[in-house]
Amino acid sequence: MEDTDKKSFFRKYFTNKYVVVVFVFAIWVTFLTDKNLIDIMELRSDIEQLKEQREYYKQKIKENKEKIHQLKTNKDNLERFAREEYLMKKGNEDIFIIMDKKE
Repeated sequence: MEDTDKKSFFRKYFTNKYVVVVFVFAIWVTFLTDKNLIDIMELRSDIEQLKEQREYYKQKIKENKEKIHQLKTNKDNLERFAREEYLMKKGNEDIFIIMDKKE
């Protein structure tokens, strides 16, 4: 009895030419074209990721511009930056570098 129900289901729906055309079109659009649905979804994901990266880098640029402004306008900040980043020192000073055991 179940076998005849399955056959009647398939015969009912897959003999209808409109259902077959829609099914073939859906397969075509999803998998077989150059710009298929899977590629479009991947590209949208990439676009979202790039937008997030753009916002991150905009924030970093803003922070760096503020640091540059501080370095250009304040001699003490410039001296502190040179000492911390480039280990610069005055002639009569000694520098001690303290490192963690983890490093």
